[in-house]
Amino acid sequence: MRKDPQQELFTKVRKELEKRFGRIVFDGAIPSKEVAYPFIYMAGSTQTDTQNKTALFGTVTQTIHVWHNNLLQRGTFSTMLLDIKDIVRGIEKTENRSWNLVETNQTIMEDDTTAHALMHGILEFTWTFS
Repeated sequence: MRKDPQQELFTKVRKELEKRFGRIVFDGAIPSKEVAYPFIYMAGSTQTDTQNKTALFGTVTQTIHVWHNNLLQRGTFSTMLLDIKDIVRGIEKTENRSWNLVETNQTIMEDDTTAHALMHGILEFTWTFS
């Protein structure tokens, strides 16, 4: 079955994160307020592709959000983000594509959208594919 490159990569990233973190990985919609912290949310993807006569190649950017509700556990939270980056850095192949991670951006900020302050991590990964 043919797969869009971004979907193929999204599926691979999610499966690898689930192997490490289990049932705290979500996509589609941000989980309900009943979900325990910390949790990981697979957010948007962007794909830019170019095709020549024989191949499709381009870039995919995947955004991953992480939330934690204990501001005193900044080190634990930071290690969690590092674990995610290590997992993602290990992805070089999927069923139909080769991948090269070319850029990682990390932001950690306070999130005051709930009654209690949260730590909010945003990871953006950009790969080239062929």
